[in-house]
Amino acid sequence: MTLMVLIGAVFGLGVYLLVRALLPSRRGAVATVARVDALRSRGAVHAPIRASAPVTGRLAPLRARVGARVAAFYLQQGWELRSLRADLAVLDRGWESFLATKVLLASCGLFFGPLVFAALWAAGMGSSAAIPIWLALLSAAIFFVLPDLEIRRDAADRRRDLRRVIGAYLDLVAMNLAGGRGLPEALMAAAEVGDGWALRRVRNCLADARITGTSQWEALGQLGEELGVEELRDLAASLGLVADDGAKVRESLASRAETMRQRELAEIEGGAGEKSQSMLVAQLLLCAAFLVFLVFPAAIRVFQM
Repeated sequence: MTLMVLIGAVFGLGVYLLVRALLPSRRGAVATVARVDALRSRGAVHAPIRASAPVTGRLAPLRARVGARVAAFYLQQGWELRSLRADLAVLDRGWESFLATKVLLASCGLFFGPLVFAALWAAGMGSSAAIPIWLALLSAAIFFVLPDLEIRRDAADRRRDLRRVIGAYLDLVAMNLAGGRGLPEALMAAAEVGDGWALRRVRNCLADARITGTSQWEALGQLGEELGVEELRDLAASLGLVADDGAKVRESLASRAETMRQRELAEIEGGAGEKSQSMLVAQLLLCAAFLVFLVFPAAIRVFQM
């Protein structure tokens, strides 16, 4: 009886905390000032706020409400999660939509665990009342973390493609500089060569810099900060140092493009080496299993004698 009361109290406390986290609450003066400071530090007070990706689907209104409330809760707690925001920016996904997906999946996990326990109980494999609670909490935690793993995997692949495109982009900029164009014109002309997502992001960044009046290398640095790409930040720093000297700019861009190509080649060779080692280990395991298959009957006869 005591165990049942304790389980009910823990479950009720979890439901209460979930409702308090999702429902909007009255902000205090300290929380409001902290929110304004956080927005100012990200440049959202003086810069236009970028619209997040539209939420579509049958549950779009629910996802929009849940995402807005969870994002407000994160902001009140001061949880910025910059690396995760950079991954979402690379994938061009909305922050609120992502949070709504995490919360809704965790809610589904709360029901998935008891369903698994019901199947086990029907098969006669479980009888404790605490098992469904632990299964519900475990499945909710796993479902809550799964979107993070997916986002980080997809963002790593897309950053790899972005670095490859940036290496070719730097070569194009150096060629335009050698043809007599200035640095701003060369940066924009090189970005207009293709229509892929990487060059489109660079082109939009340069166009926004031209409208706002900031230098284009500073805009590239801000883009690298937003996407979490070190190469763009380093490129912005180097261009800021040698922007007035065309010859140094060409040399810097050419050497940086060569460095990026060598790094990419080293990563490709490393991946090929890992795959070859995995194939070698798999072949050794197959050989060992075949040897065991051949020796096992003879060994059984010897030990039986």
